[in-house]
Amino acid sequence: MKKLFTLALAALSLTVCAKQPKDMYETDEFQTRSGKTVRFHALVHSSVRIEFDGKEIEVDPCGKLGDWTIDYSAFPKADYIIVTHEHYDHLDKAAIKQLSKEGTQVIMNQRSADEYGAGTVMANGDKLQLADEISIEAMAAYNTTEGHLQFHPKGRDNGYILTLDGLRIYIAGDTEVIPEMADIKDIDIAFLPCNQPYTMTPEQLIEAARIIQPKVLFPYHYSQTDVTGIAAQLPDIDVRIRHYE
Repeated sequence: MKKLFTLALAALSLTVCAKQPKDMYETDEFQTRSGKTVRFHALVHSSVRIEFDGKEIEVDPCGKLGDWTIDYSAFPKADYIIVTHEHYDHLDKAAIKQLSKEGTQVIMNQRSADEYGAGTVMANGDKLQLADEISIEAMAAYNTTEGHLQFHPKGRDNGYILTLDGLRIYIAGDTEVIPEMADIKDIDIAFLPCNQPYTMTPEQLIEAARIIQPKVLFPYHYSQTDVTGIAAQLPDIDVRIRHYE
């Protein structure tokens, strides 16, 4: 049975869909400023499927992760595929090929494009207008903890701010708390990673959320990290735990 919840947010109306019997993946729906629906499907880890105004957007599609397998050949073909960096759980060449059609735009950092052999390259700070109501900005994403710097060195990888008809979505990629987060403003929905040694501890994620102040927060990329206590530490943010292990 589909359960709907309505939450009033400033300049943002929101509908939440519980997990559906006919759908393996948890789904959340949001309304943009002009009333268009944005639908997020929680696939696994850092893989997110986004539907918007007839467009299909795939973030870091990964077909095989541990015991979890996703058959992307059964998914609608993507209009846009967004890749944060070249690690195996973010850049999956087979998944990209399964999702691609004529005209699919694959957006990547330079290292991912080098490995994949194609793609639209974005560096930190670059901006692209993909369509009339769809824009994207590449953000910094890197480690800051001594002994972890080799995992995601500064300047190599991307996070992204994806804007869909005014709805601002921050997809952080693999990062710790970084100074650049202080410049990230007016975020409606944030995806923040949480697994050491590669990304953030729960305490770091809480710190990042307090800096960014999204209206809605999805901890993701959390593997076996216990993220259940995060919501209690962020009473002013709508924290949603989905299956992003």
